[in-house]
Amino acid sequence: MTSESKVEVAIRNEADIVAARAKGREVAVSLGFSASDIALIATAISELARNIINYASEGSVAVEVVTSDRGRGIRVVASDNGPGIADVKKALEDGFSTGNGLGLGLPGTRRIMDDFEIISAPERGTTVRAAKWSRGR
Repeated sequence: MTSESKVEVAIRNEADIVAARAKGREVAVSLGFSASDIALIATAISELARNIINYASEGSVAVEVVTSDRGRGIRVVASDNGPGIADVKKALEDGFSTGNGLGLGLPGTRRIMDDFEIISAPERGTTVRAAKWSRGR
């Protein structure tokens, strides 16, 4: 997979979540994604960025156009240097939360994106990579 262009947004507050969503929408529109896929991508960005604020206080969300044997798509990379996730498998179960949330953010994001990967360890932060591929474009 190769990256064609990348935009990164620092995440520290709610306004940054809105900015990251807007960048994601902009890239998705440029790739010709359907309105429903654009909404899914924006939702994934929101969930990942909100996790950064809730669990790590700050981090970043990068949105990039990628190309692979699957075609062109959008990849979202959310990174932080927060406390990390002690049990990634458990964190991907619906309803599991170490905070005040419903425990649907990470499992939901995994469901709505085509590719999904978490790299995390306690006290080492978390990086989530998720991609959505354009359909027939």
